[in-house]
Amino acid sequence: MRDLNYQLKQLCHRNRDGSFATQADRERLLNLCANDLAERGFQHMSVDSLKPKHVAALLDKWKQDGVSTGTIKNRMSALRWWAEKIGKENIIARTNSEYGIAERVFVTNVSKAKVLDPDTLARVNDPYTRMSLQLQAAFGLRREESIKIKPGWADGGNILRLQDSWTKGGKYREVPITTMQQRAVLEAAKALAGKGSLIPAQLQYRDQLNRFRAQCDKAGIHGVHGLRHEYAQRRYTELTGRPCPACGGPTSRQLDASQKLADQAARMKISVEMGHGREQVTSIYLGR
Repeated sequence: MRDLNYQLKQLCHRNRDGSFATQADRERLLNLCANDLAERGFQHMSVDSLKPKHVAALLDKWKQDGVSTGTIKNRMSALRWWAEKIGKENIIARTNSEYGIAERVFVTNVSKAKVLDPDTLARVNDPYTRMSLQLQAAFGLRREESIKIKPGWADGGNILRLQDSWTKGGKYREVPITTMQQRAVLEAAKALAGKGSLIPAQLQYRDQLNRFRAQCDKAGIHGVHGLRHEYAQRRYTELTGRPCPACGGPTSRQLDASQKLADQAARMKISVEMGHGREQVTSIYLGR
């Protein structure tokens, strides 16, 4: 391991800001930054030697590599965190626009949904990871929620209950159980977890998160957030009787007055079920 990679790893371990998932993602991104800097010729850096020229070199590489705007913004957030922890906040501009990083385009009316293919799922060897993926697909859960969930406690009959300690933002929420397929997935999860969670008894959350990532990579499963997209789109069809714009359905401008009311009600309901609470966010999943 290079000195910079090791020092960044230690910096992350000394400063545990955010959830376990946030910490793990940050450590992964900073390790990637260290590797990219080495590739660009900065071979003997230490954690305290970050300078504007290093930021510029990384941005140049990422743009040449065709990295998406959203991914670059995530990496810039990790760089700003690094700069802050070493007392060099001012070496990175406060806004991404100063680097010519465009704003994200959320509404594309192009579906990013992913369906959990049975053959692909069968390549996942760890039963806990496999079950978490099925819960994500069936209920639109976030990755962290699908790992921390205690299925026995979560089963509320006609609803799936999510404890605040499992969810992003620490907000309790409920997801309706409307299909036999959802019920079957939940029963299978209960049978696997017993009275516990989908984290094996001998492991901590971080351990199972790393196992989840490794299992998905090995099985060729990438972009699991797409399972949430598919859930949102499926729910929209259930609630309105028509496909959403991202799936080829009518756009907002094409709806009549009564359809617009139904559209707004469905979007708000889906937003709450997915743990957002803002109708505007549904455009990411459903289009507009």
